[in-house]
Amino acid sequence: MIKPPVRPVTPGRIPEAVALKLDNGIPVFLIEAGTEDVIRIDFTFDAGQAWENRPLTASAVNRMLTEGSQNFSSSKLNRTLDFHGAFYNLYCDRDRAGILVFFLSKHVEKILELAREILFLPVFPEREFKAQMKKRLRWFLVNRDKVANIAMDQFYESVFGKEHPYGKQVVQEDFKNLSRDCLADFHVRHYTPGRLAVVISGRIHKDTVPLLNRFFGALRPQAADVTRSGYELKASEIKRVHIEKKGALQTAIRIGSPAINKLHPDYPGLKIVDVILGGYFNSRLMKNIREEKGLTYGIHSIITSALLSGFKVISTEVSKKNTPKATDEICREIELLRRVAVEKDELEVVRNYMLGEMVRMFDGPFALAESFRSVWDFGLDNSYYYRLVRKIKTIEPDEITALATTYYNIDDMYQITAG
Repeated sequence: MIKPPVRPVTPGRIPEAVALKLDNGIPVFLIEAGTEDVIRIDFTFDAGQAWENRPLTASAVNRMLTEGSQNFSSSKLNRTLDFHGAFYNLYCDRDRAGILVFFLSKHVEKILELAREILFLPVFPEREFKAQMKKRLRWFLVNRDKVANIAMDQFYESVFGKEHPYGKQVVQEDFKNLSRDCLADFHVRHYTPGRLAVVISGRIHKDTVPLLNRFFGALRPQAADVTRSGYELKASEIKRVHIEKKGALQTAIRIGSPAINKLHPDYPGLKIVDVILGGYFNSRLMKNIREEKGLTYGIHSIITSALLSGFKVISTEVSKKNTPKATDEICREIELLRRVAVEKDELEVVRNYMLGEMVRMFDGPFALAESFRSVWDFGLDNSYYYRLVRKIKTIEPDEITALATTYYNIDDMYQITAG
C-alpha cells in the first residue's frame, strides 16, 4: 500500500476586504465569499468599556439598543426582525461595541432600515431599563459566588490597576448608580457616525452599498468631546493575592501578567510559546497537571491582545489541598520552557496544530469577517497573518527559549487564588 503524500497545512491566500467610504466618511469593508445568499453585517463603534466613565454604562447601552426606538417598540422591532428571518448578536467588549446581524440578502433594505433605528434612534425606555438592570444584578450576584469569576476579576485589577478600564471591578452599588440619563449621554457621545465602521461578509446583494448610503451616508457626524480616562496601567505591587470564599469546593488559580499586543513584532512568536505551554489540549500544562498529576480536570493558558494593553494568564481550578502543588507545577513548567530547548517533535506537533487552527480562521465568509476585525482593530491587515504563518513554520527552539526568558519571568507574574 502506498501512503498518500503528506503536505503541510496552510491557510493559503486570504481574501482581502474591499474598503470604501459612505458619503459622510463612514468606512465600509466588503468581504464577498460563500455560496449561500446570506449576509453578515457588523456595525462596530468605539464604544466599549474602556470609554465609559461609570461602570456598566457601555454594556447597558449596548443591551438596551433593541429595547425600543423612536419609531419601533421593542416587540415590534423584534417581530419585524423575526418576520424577515434575521437574528442578531449585541456585543460590548473592552474597546468596541456594536451589533452583528445575519439575514438573507434579499431583505437587505429592511434590515438596514431597522439597523439605523437600533443604532441611532434608541429611546432607552425606563421600564425596560429597570427590568434589564434587575436581571443583570441577579446574574451578577450569582456569578459572585463562583471562584473562577472572583479570581479573574481580581487578576484584572491586580494586573491593570483599580482605575484602569480593563481592571476596574464592578460592585453591587454600581447597579444602583446607573440611570437612563447616563445611558442616553453615553449613546450621544459614542454611537455616532464618526465612531462607526461597517464590515459586511457573505453573498453581498448588489444594492447593499447604495442602501447603506441611503440609510447611513446622510447621517451627520456629531462633534463630541470624547476622551479615554484612567487608562494608565498601574499594576499592583502585591503579586500574591488569595480571596477567601467560604464553602467553596475548589480553588481557582490565575497566574499571569501584562503582555505585548499584536502591534509588537514579538507577538507572533509569543503566541507559539503560549500554545506550547498551555494553549491546546496536548500542551505541557495539560500533560503535567491534568494527565500525569490528576490535579485538575482542565488547565489552559492564553495571551490576549487588547488596544490599551495585552495580557497573558494561566487558568485552572483545583481542590484546596492541591492548590500549592498545582501552583508549584505551573511555575516548574514555566521555568522548563525558559531553560530547556523545545524538542523538534513537540515543536512539529505545535506547528501543525496552529496551522490547522489558522485554516479554520478563514473557513467561510463569517470566519473571514471575524479574522479581518481582529487585525483591523489594531490598524493591521492580512499581512499580520502571513507573518504569523511564517513564524509558525520557521521558529526554532532557541527563539522559543529566548521569548520565554523575556516574557515569562515568574517574579513578574501575579498569582491570584480564590476559594
